Amino acid sequence: MDEQHYEKNKLLIGWASRDVSTEQPIGIRGQFYLRLSEKILDPITVTALAISGETDTVIFLSCDVTIIRSFLVKMVREKVRMMNPAIPAEKIIMNATHTHTSGDLYEDEDLFETPPRMPAKKYQEFFSEMAAEAVVEAWNKRQPGGVAWGYGFAAVAQSRRSVYLDDVSKRPDKVGCPGLMVDGHAVMYGNTNDPQFSHFEAGADHFLNTLFTYDVNNNLTGVLVNTPCPSQVSENIWMLSADFWHETRQELRKKFGQNLYVLPQCSAAGDLAPHYLYYKAALKRRLELKGIDERQDIAERIAAGVAEIFSWASKDIRTAAQLSNIVRTIELTRRPITQDEYENEAINLKLMNEEPPSADPDPKQRLIADSILAARRRRCQAIIERYQTYQANPKLPMELHAVRLGDVAFASNRFELYMDYAHRIQARSPAVQTFIIQLAGSETGESGGTYLPTARGEWGKGYSASQYCNLVNSTGGQELVEETLKAINELWEE
Repeated sequence: MDEQHYEKNKLLIGWASRDVSTEQPIGIRGQFYLRLSEKILDPITVTALAISGETDTVIFLSCDVTIIRSFLVKMVREKVRMMNPAIPAEKIIMNATHTHTSGDLYEDEDLFETPPRMPAKKYQEFFSEMAAEAVVEAWNKRQPGGVAWGYGFAAVAQSRRSVYLDDVSKRPDKVGCPGLMVDGHAVMYGNTNDPQFSHFEAGADHFLNTLFTYDVNNNLTGVLVNTPCPSQVSENIWMLSADFWHETRQELRKKFGQNLYVLPQCSAAGDLAPHYLYYKAALKRRLELKGIDERQDIAERIAAGVAEIFSWASKDIRTAAQLSNIVRTIELTRRPITQDEYENEAINLKLMNEEPPSADPDPKQRLIADSILAARRRRCQAIIERYQTYQANPKLPMELHAVRLGDVAFASNRFELYMDYAHRIQARSPAVQTFIIQLAGSETGESGGTYLPTARGEWGKGYSASQYCNLVNSTGGQELVEETLKAINELWEE
């Protein structure tokens, strides 16, 4: 690198974070039923990393939340523009760690009686204000610094889709689940102690893609950790929690200092999870003998992987690097709803509309039952509406970011993306490393249907690969691959 190029591509780096927990009871989403938070188990946070070069900027904004819908991206960006109009808010990549124990960021209104709680809209105002403040602070704190990158390994996630030799929907004891799932040869979290169990659909991905940041004296200031696993060990609890990222932050700060910023990103993991579907007794014994829980076990593996990467990646700190951030809207083929599916959902919705509210005397059980029924009704209604509007609207728009930072690339998407798509992108990318960021907010598009399955997933069906879960089909999935690679290649042609 010549001296002139070095001077032109010097980097400015800034970090900030906010606690977005609330002591007030708040709705918790992520399951088919609504939960109300009973306390804060550990802080849920938003963390911002602003990196600027001579001509472009990227602002990573990681959130300990379930999902980031379009309205929330707009709220955060609008607040950022109001606080500091100089910040290019369209360059913010806002991603969810996909914890299932965060505050209510859904725009859906509850159509049933619920106990008193903090209104979702009030929490969303608070959350977006804190997120915008973090972005502005990170921007304002930018100072000359350096970055280093590398990859390593941590066994965190594995396939959560069990595949069977038979079609489980045709078993004599099988009961249908209208509005929830449509099983076939595959079942999400399916029982593996089954004579017809064949294999796991996806395998596992143990890559850790990591970016370190430094101040002008080469002191470590923060780390971006990208791993293909949703933060869902404690996904059913009635408490606010960042899940295993809380323990991971603690472990990383033990190794690198208490002031270390940690920014998690979830890579493609629509068909992956931290749950073991077999070897459960062995896992239980492992944790008992180690004297820790599963979240701590995962945190120690991630921290060990990051430390191994740091041991050699820190030998190549770049204080200057090409930085470009392409932001564009792409259009992906929607999953069509068939005539049979439409007619079945119309029947299902009619029957569900006739079901009365729960009469359970236990308020918590009543909340669970009524919220599941409401969710099933919403999902059936969505299928009917998609059938009616498909011809006029066969493509789903999505905001895509493709970022070049030196020799590495970042690429975002709005989906719970099946693992294979990440591999297709990474295998053909011109970058030395390619960080895939799933569940990144998109200002365009609509809510619902976050999973994007592969063709083999569509064949197997099951939760995450049915009409209820998929706005886009595997044809659109390959379009996402090609559009992402097109954008990344443009960056390497500059």
